[in-house]
Amino acid sequence: MAPPLSVQQNASLAARIRRRLVDDATQAMVALQASIREHLISLLDEVTPMREQQLRRDTWTLYEQQKERWLAATLKAWQAGLDSVVARPATLSLPDKLELVSTETVENRMLASRMALSLMEVAASEVNDLRKRLKHLEGVQELPAQDIAHPEVLAQAMVEQWVACGLSLESWSLINELVQQQINTQWRQIYASCNAELVAQGVLPVIEFKPHAKSRPAPEFSGDFPQQNHAPGSPAAGAAPGWPAQRAGLGWPALAGASAEGWPAQGGAGTAAHDDPDWPMPMRPAAATPWLDAREVGVLDRVGRMISAAQPVQNFTAAFQHVPSPRLMSALAQRPMPGDALAGGGAGSPMAGMVLVERLAGELQQQSAELKKLAQNDNEKAIIELIALMFQSILQEDRIPPGIRVWFARLQMPVLSVALADPDFFNRLDHPARQLIDHMGSCALGFDASGITLEALETEIKRVVQVVEQYPETGERVYQRVYEEFKEFLKRYLTQKSATRKVVGVAQQVEQKETLAIQCTIELRNQITDIPVHEEIREFLYKVWAEVIAVASMRLGAQNAQTLLLKKTAADLIWAASAKPNQADRAQVIAGLPDLLKSLRTGMSLLGLNQEAQEGHLKVISDILADAFMSKTQAIDMDQIQALAKRLANLEDYFTDDGAEELPLDTQSIEDLLGIDASDLDVVTEGGVEPGPVMMTWAQNLSLGAWFSLNYLAQSVQVQYVWRSPMGHLHLFSSVLGRSYLIQSVRLAAYLEAGLLVPQEEVSLTVRATRSAMAKLEAEPERLLA
Repeated sequence: MAPPLSVQQNASLAARIRRRLVDDATQAMVALQASIREHLISLLDEVTPMREQQLRRDTWTLYEQQKERWLAATLKAWQAGLDSVVARPATLSLPDKLELVSTETVENRMLASRMALSLMEVAASEVNDLRKRLKHLEGVQELPAQDIAHPEVLAQAMVEQWVACGLSLESWSLINELVQQQINTQWRQIYASCNAELVAQGVLPVIEFKPHAKSRPAPEFSGDFPQQNHAPGSPAAGAAPGWPAQRAGLGWPALAGASAEGWPAQGGAGTAAHDDPDWPMPMRPAAATPWLDAREVGVLDRVGRMISAAQPVQNFTAAFQHVPSPRLMSALAQRPMPGDALAGGGAGSPMAGMVLVERLAGELQQQSAELKKLAQNDNEKAIIELIALMFQSILQEDRIPPGIRVWFARLQMPVLSVALADPDFFNRLDHPARQLIDHMGSCALGFDASGITLEALETEIKRVVQVVEQYPETGERVYQRVYEEFKEFLKRYLTQKSATRKVVGVAQQVEQKETLAIQCTIELRNQITDIPVHEEIREFLYKVWAEVIAVASMRLGAQNAQTLLLKKTAADLIWAASAKPNQADRAQVIAGLPDLLKSLRTGMSLLGLNQEAQEGHLKVISDILADAFMSKTQAIDMDQIQALAKRLANLEDYFTDDGAEELPLDTQSIEDLLGIDASDLDVVTEGGVEPGPVMMTWAQNLSLGAWFSLNYLAQSVQVQYVWRSPMGHLHLFSSVLGRSYLIQSVRLAAYLEAGLLVPQEEVSLTVRATRSAMAKLEAEPERLLA
């Protein structure tokens, strides 16, 4: 290990690396200049419309005049960027005056940003690694925005000087593709060589995961637990006092069996309980359930205390567990439907929708007051008031479109029927009715037309509500049924856009291919463990031929004749590489050698290996076959070979479905493998921290349609969870700008662990509604029995 450098040496090394970066970019720029000239000349020979032909001719003429000036001006701008790094102040300062940015400047920056983004798709690891190493050398959290190490700064200078030389952005469009191809190839090598020099100097030889965002500290233990008395067999029975056993909605996992054992012990975090309704939730859970305050847990306990303060009872928690009065339930079943005018359509304009929501809220308050008069006891009155206040809070959520709030309003009475029959509804966060409301609310709260059209979402919620209204006597079963149907609706509609369908199709193929390759490798290893196979043949089978079989199975089918031949080739190769002590075996190998080599070439070509790589593998194999002729390798019994060939023919029968391993996947591999343009897709392959088992489980239980804030490449974007792959390896998020982010399960858990992927709504709709209701009741407890 190299000795640590001094601060002065660090600064000198960082400056030398930036100088090398600019020098190498200069050489690439000189080569690019000649390529552009040849490209513009070739464009003149193409038949195009008159206006396009004139643009090409003018661009070529002006470029011939200004190409040297453009080169010199770009290099001068890069040199100025180098000088500014050396002279930059230690602290940031505001500019002396504010200025309007011209449209031309904005367009230049946008073009440069697109160029940099394209480069990042092929060289993200090289660019990010260099920036991390420079930050490490200089001891800073972030490099300045105008640091020459950023590819967008280099690209912006090229574009700005192009325009400064009198050439237009329209003329740039003629060379944009060529320039992008050149810099993607050359700059990737430049960044890689700069990284190699830093590694040689001992600067961060290995770059580990580090969180890009800080999680909020967990609240300290207050020692104030609300006392609960769960009924035997209830979901919270056996859980730590004050904490629910399950949690669902808005991306938090709904996991049975979660207990206090999963909470962290550091400083008592994870056992806090506060009465402040605004007490912040943590950025992420430390176990299968998030922290909740005392306003959410033990709801019936707290209500019972209020009732007992006015009318003492011996056991106010158990008092809620009773059969509701027939008179009340009959009146509830025969109630008039709020907003009957909606039966034929939606809420119309937003203003009309707001008016309708207010009218419905008034109708529901009146119905609740009438039902309280029919209540048999104070407990029933309390439940009616709690539900009324919860839905009042939901109807006041102005981020939910009015038309959707109208249908939420019509759920109030069906939910009241369930709560009266099963008061544990308030403490069960995994209750199907709550899960349904939370999931629909999570989609509506982060609503954006890029995911689901407002009309489609409102139509589905309307259907769900109408089904619930038709089967009130089935209790929570109808909620469970429509909740499953709502999730199926999301699976269909979140991926219906053509761009998203394309990404999903690509992701499914990649998952299938990579998973098959891993499974083929594992099964090949299992099947030839006890066979004396030459080590280099064994390595070829694991690293090359397993992937050949996977690709063939995916493209042609597992039982296709060509695929079966490639599977048989593995057994033939193993036998050919074993010792041949008798003449008959040697003659058989010689006779079958041309077909064997042909099959090997066919498989490697299917994999996309170039000629040089194929020849390298075949040379190694040929040398081993020569040793086998002279019996320098171990002999293998023919019965073993025949048994192996039979198993290989049905290799897929031995596969298992295990999504715990991260696939070797990036944007470039997707483009190379499937031959498609993945410019609108980011494959998230770095970032986060090592996840624990809880986060792995959470990653597999995110709710489709939920909205998150994703911190990726130092940018925070709003994304919606739109797709989970059939095997559970891959997860797709879509931003409001139409960009997609493909994340594997392990990486997704790492982002959740580091707080780089955070639910947009930290608490679900029903949790907030319950807290709001409890706050109003504690401020005015007499309304419970009014």
